[in-house]
Amino acid sequence: MRLTLLCTALPLTLMLAACDNQPDAPSDEPTAAAEQEQGADEMASRDPAPGEKADVGTADAEQRPLMQAQVVLERMGFGPGIIDGNRSASLVNALKGFQESRDLPVTGELDPATREALAQWNNIPATRIVTVPESWGQTQFTAVPEGMAEQAQMTRLGYESMAEKLAERFHTTPAVLAQLNPGGRPAGVQGASTPTATPSSTAVQFAPGQQLRVPNIGADAIEPASVDNKDWLDTLRSLGVGTKQPEVARIVVDESEGWLKGYDGDDRLVAMFTVTTGSEHDPLPIGDWQVKGVAYNPPFAFDPELFWDVPDSEQKQRLPPGPNGPVGVVWIDLTKEHYGIHGTPAPEAIGRSESHGCVRLTNWDAARLAQMVSGSTKVVFRR
Repeated sequence: MRLTLLCTALPLTLMLAACDNQPDAPSDEPTAAAEQEQGADEMASRDPAPGEKADVGTADAEQRPLMQAQVVLERMGFGPGIIDGNRSASLVNALKGFQESRDLPVTGELDPATREALAQWNNIPATRIVTVPESWGQTQFTAVPEGMAEQAQMTRLGYESMAEKLAERFHTTPAVLAQLNPGGRPAGVQGASTPTATPSSTAVQFAPGQQLRVPNIGADAIEPASVDNKDWLDTLRSLGVGTKQPEVARIVVDESEGWLKGYDGDDRLVAMFTVTTGSEHDPLPIGDWQVKGVAYNPPFAFDPELFWDVPDSEQKQRLPPGPNGPVGVVWIDLTKEHYGIHGTPAPEAIGRSESHGCVRLTNWDAARLAQMVSGSTKVVFRR
């Protein structure tokens, strides 16, 4: 996935325009009447009832305990970032959030108390097998140029490949999908290869109608009637993000810890995500703010005067919307001028790099958070 400028100064007038108007460019997910009726796409999770065994097709070739913990934590609102089966800072944050919400010792470890608390979801496997929808064959994949002037000439900053689109849908990376599908066949399926080394993402080709093993993300049920903006509905579907989300009355972002916490009206922790915040040149604006509004699939107002590392001789540009745009799929505008909470075209960089002062999340976490907030949500930035 792409790296580009990592924050913006999006004027409120542009943000509001993006809220009210849908872009003329085609969505990354073809809009079909049948899909509009059913909500989530045909790759949505089908979770078993408590105590029942999940039907996920052929069993996986491995147990993948860390990936199983990741998919369960994410379903509960404690985002572990990239679902990859590895221990990371994002997984540690997710565990800490879950532990805090359950009044457990906050260790960031899969310790015995945490394992016991998570045990009721042991029937949620780490992976499942899906079939890539035939409708994905209608999606056009186009390379996104590096230059802002060249990007401004495009109609949409969409996904560059099927692998990238699938990775965002299942909150992972093309490399992890390649690992789960050696030789292009789901791990555990008869005839699937067993490589001695981790396969590269370029070694596996993905196509409509293909069966794939994917991280078993859930919380992706969509109620179409609850979303007026059909382009945003397509975005939620393509990201595997459901419409049932808790309401958040207060957000706290901790710069030193690199996380964002969401609390409900009773001050209970209901969501936690790893974020990337400011830098030495563009520090996070410490203080108390508030959500002003949300822009879904916003265009991007590029002004070189607002970026310390861009020559002022560069021309202002208006970039089209899309998941590979500088702010990803959503912009949550704040009362601090020029600052917001937003997505990113580079999910693998969350928690590992700096931003231009704003708060950055993966596209799927940003889309989830956007449905939790309202104009009354308070925002606290602290060190």
